Amino acid sequence: MCRHLAYLGPPVTLRTLLYDPPHSLVRQSWAPRDMRGGGTVNADGFGVGWYPGTGNPVRYRRSGPIWSDPTLPELAGVTLSGAVLAAVRSATVGMPVQESAAAPFAEGRWLFSHNGVVRGWPDSIAALAGGLPVRDLVTLDAPTDSALLWALVRHRLRAGASAVEAVTTTVREVAAVAPGSRLNLLLTDGVSVVASVWDHALSVRVTGDAVLLASEPVDDAPEWQQVPDRRWVRAGTDGVHLGELG
Repeated sequence: MCRHLAYLGPPVTLRTLLYDPPHSLVRQSWAPRDMRGGGTVNADGFGVGWYPGTGNPVRYRRSGPIWSDPTLPELAGVTLSGAVLAAVRSATVGMPVQESAAAPFAEGRWLFSHNGVVRGWPDSIAALAGGLPVRDLVTLDAPTDSALLWALVRHRLRAGASAVEAVTTTVREVAAVAPGSRLNLLLTDGVSVVASVWDHALSVRVTGDAVLLASEPVDDAPEWQQVPDRRWVRAGTDGVHLGELG
């Protein structure tokens, strides 16, 4: 049911995050350890977003499995960044497999990913969707639960909400109308990362001035800490902070 990660710290190559660890995101695409809620592999697309130092992030997304992409290994070996968000996708039955459905979703400085599922889609969330501007609905990246979650978070960001407020309010409102949903969200502007843990898994590793958040630990380093369920996390230059979601 998808895997994702976010990194903040000294610049590293994308290969360091995506390929080199023993349980890297690429490995998680075909041998995940935790696929609660269904699915066996994450082969329905992938995406990587990174910040080149100044300006808005760059994205590389495809609709096929990450292990079969001929370009990414070479690109990952020469691309350096101190802020990265990446994801591999397992599409929910009935949702399309297309490049625009793969995280990260983006606008301006923001990158966003969703690991999980909205139960009862689309009826369960229709009322919340109705509160969005019509233009946002007709220009969704894809007809998927993740794209709509991004639209809900983005709408709150545009209205002036903080990243924590945008993520936590969205998770609470969706969980209230769609019980049983799995709502692990990642949101970053390249300076900080906000994540939610709702009926799924997330771990955090802090080493020196670098922080890595991941659906599954990418290695066996002792610094990994699993985030308890129903929590939000914010990581930035002032450390890692956790709060209650519900």
